[in-house]
Amino acid sequence: QVQLVESGGGLVQAGGSLRLSCTVSGSIFSSSTMGWYRQTPGKQRELVAVIFSPGMLNYADSVKGRFTILRDNAKNTVYLQMNSLKPEDTGVYYCNLKRLLTPPYDVWGQGTQVTVSS
Repeated sequence: QVQLVESGGGLVQAGGSLRLSCTVSGSIFSSSTMGWYRQTPGKQRELVAVIFSPGMLNYADSVKGRFTILRDNAKNTVYLQMNSLKPEDTGVYYCNLKRLLTPPYDVWGQGTQVTVSS
């Protein structure tokens, strides 16, 4: 069974930094696409960043230049380094694992709260 455990959320002032971590149990991490999504009340969950490999990644326009997604396949962990945080970055951040190979997987973490105060 694949499980995702997130950590690193919290309260930070605008302009500050946080690093989120998501560790995956199981042996499929290296063959999976990992993503970070966020959700705020009244809005749909939105993609923040996604990575398959260091050369295959993508960011939401709103976070480009401020956030960095990294993965460590040896540790089964994906990170989201968030710098220059803004109040509009506030939300619950979810880690996601997607694998299209057979058997396919689409698994979510429990979410971690990020609050940026102005």
